Amino acid sequence: CLSSAAGTAAPAKLTDTHVEVYGKQYPCDDMTNVTQVLLDKIGRNLHQVPVHPLHLIKRRIYQYFDDAYRKPNPSSAPVFTCLDDIHPVVTTEQNFDQLLVPADHPARKKGDNYYLNKTHLLRAHTSAHQSEFLRSGLDAFLVTGDVYRRDCVDRTHYPCFHQMEGVRTYSAAELFPEEVHPPSLFTQNAEETPEAQLTHSPAAAKRLEEELKATLEGLVRHLFGSDIKTEWVSEYFPFTHPSWELNIYFQNQWMEVLGCGVMRQPILDNAGIPSKVGWAFGVGLERLAMVLYSIPDIRFFWSTYYRFLDQFEPARNNIGASITFRPFSKFEVCYKDISFWTMDGRDFAGENDLMEIAREEAGDLIEWIDKVDYFENPKAKPGDAKFSSYCYRLNFRSHERVLLNSEVNDIQVRIREKVAKRLGVTLR
Repeated sequence: CLSSAAGTAAPAKLTDTHVEVYGKQYPCDDMTNVTQVLLDKIGRNLHQVPVHPLHLIKRRIYQYFDDAYRKPNPSSAPVFTCLDDIHPVVTTEQNFDQLLVPADHPARKKGDNYYLNKTHLLRAHTSAHQSEFLRSGLDAFLVTGDVYRRDCVDRTHYPCFHQMEGVRTYSAAELFPEEVHPPSLFTQNAEETPEAQLTHSPAAAKRLEEELKATLEGLVRHLFGSDIKTEWVSEYFPFTHPSWELNIYFQNQWMEVLGCGVMRQPILDNAGIPSKVGWAFGVGLERLAMVLYSIPDIRFFWSTYYRFLDQFEPARNNIGASITFRPFSKFEVCYKDISFWTMDGRDFAGENDLMEIAREEAGDLIEWIDKVDYFENPKAKPGDAKFSSYCYRLNFRSHERVLLNSEVNDIQVRIREKVAKRLGVTLR
């Protein structure tokens, strides 16, 4: 596997005028919403840390593709090229336009992404690198990296997490290797159907679906065991059609493990390979690791405490080792409530901003945030302005030490001050 080095300079810092990432400066503007707390995650590269569970999951996936997909003799080289050190800053064109995400799509919202400025952001998915690697001449590759999204605060969500993107493209001869005269990949259908894009022939659409599903069913059997039950659920993604989610039945429940689909043909056309078709998938490494190793809280992945990584040492020389994480913390949770009035009505538009403020001030001491109460001003008369009250419970816990009530109170005061100032609400 190869690496496309992101550089070795000091990772990232935020100033009043610019954001600097790996030595390159990006001028701030009204879209800038990254924080120094988030920027400090850049360069940690957990997926490259030996015996880290994310590194182990990455290696297990690599192992599957290396073993199952080899080029014909005499080279017998792996079909898939692996890239896992790609610069995290991308353009809005890479993150959205090249993937055919509409200009008004909610995935572009400032409230859901980390923008350096109007033209650059921290990648929201590893799919942002699809087009550049297709243009480089790669026809099958796995891209692993840290991705960044503004989201809720709980045990399964974190503003920086890790994804793997898989892409494979085919010529007609590659998709139908058993045919001396392979069928055409393309046609002009009267309309797009649930089974095929406008320009894909029925034979190509059917074979792509078969190849994609066989590949990914093989992957989950490799990770979860040969007797794992699977089901395919139709889904919508702007950059693939048809699209699916793959679910597995694990530990007495169905769970979604990845999303995938047949690549939209304009993506391939725009990348300079209009004669090929392809498929793509994306999988979250934390999601897999939490299930496979029974890790109950996503914050554990960022722990530098020796009692975390030491538990995965048996996998150093045996990446398939069966490991069940043993929590080493039984410290009590400390919770604080924050209540305020807003004019926004029932749909409080600043919820992700509230989550971000809490992370900015509390870092990894914040475990989860719940909305515990909502009501409209009961004294309001017809024609009066509509005031709504919200109450959020902030739950604090460290996995490594007891939190003092006084330090949590100090954090809570700072959170309240920023919520009032930034979100324009009236504290209660």
